[in-house]
Amino acid sequence: MYLRSLVILSMVLLAVAFGSLTWFLLVPAEPRPVPVASTAEVPALAPRARVLVAARALAAGSLLRDEDFVARELPPEAASLAPVPATAESRNDVRGALLRRYLDSGAVLERDDVLRARDRGFLASVLRPGMRAISVGVDLVTGTAGLIWPGDHVDLILTQELQPGDAPLGRRVIGETVLADARVVAVDQQLTQGAGAEGAPSRVARTITLEVRAEQAERVAVASRLGRIALTVRSSETPEAEAASPARSIFGADVSQALSASSHTQGARMQVIQGDERVEVTFR
Repeated sequence: MYLRSLVILSMVLLAVAFGSLTWFLLVPAEPRPVPVASTAEVPALAPRARVLVAARALAAGSLLRDEDFVARELPPEAASLAPVPATAESRNDVRGALLRRYLDSGAVLERDDVLRARDRGFLASVLRPGMRAISVGVDLVTGTAGLIWPGDHVDLILTQELQPGDAPLGRRVIGETVLADARVVAVDQQLTQGAGAEGAPSRVARTITLEVRAEQAERVAVASRLGRIALTVRSSETPEAEAASPARSIFGADVSQALSASSHTQGARMQVIQGDERVEVTFR
C-alpha cells in the first residue's frame, strides 16, 4: 500500500514537471520594452553673423578700398552693435568712404566708423588743411576705363589743338601735364557702360574730384576750358627724381615722324602785313 502511494506520487510529480516544461517552451515570452528616443526639440544654434573686418591696420582718415576688408563669420555675441554686413551692397556703400577712427587688423567695421561721399560734410572732412576740392569731367577713355578710385594719386594731362594760322603743322597739337600727384577724394559713378560680371550694370566715373592747392585749382579750371583733360594714375611708389622733374610740352612733331619731317620740309614761316593784307611767307 505504501509502495503504491509512493509510485502514484512520483507519477504526479513527473506529470507536473513535464507540464511546466511544456508550458515554458510553448508559451512565448513577453517582449521587452524597446527604449524610445526622446522627441524633445534640440535648441537650434544661433546663426553666425557675416561681417566686414579690417584686412590690415587702417589709419583714421583713410579712403577705403575693396582690399581693405575681408568677410568673416562671427557669433552674434562677438559682433558689435552695428556691424557692416559682408554683402555686395555694403561693399559698394563703403568703397571710397572716409574712415573716422583707427582700425586694428581683424577689427569689425561699424556703420558709424565711416563717412560716405554722399554724407554731409564729407569733403570738408577729407580735405587736408589749406587744400581745395575741384572736379573734372572724364569719359571711358580719359577716366582710365573707370579704374580710378578714391585714394589714388593722378596726373592731369591737357591736350589742345591750335588753329592752322597759329602754329606750324607739327606744333598744332600740344600735350602737357598741368597737374601732378593730385589725390582723388571722390568719384561720381553715374555713367552706365555695359554690364558687370553678375549681370548688374557696371558704372564708369563721369566726374572725379581732386584735392589741390588754391593755385592748382585755378590751373585745372583754365585747362578744362582749353582742351581735353585726361588722367593718369601714379604708382604708389614714385621715385623722388620723377616727382621733382619739371613737366614739358609735347608737340605733334615729337610723337609723329611724319609731322616732324613735314615741319622740317616747310621751313620757317612769317606773316607779312601790308595795310589790310596779310601774306604768309615760308622760308625754305
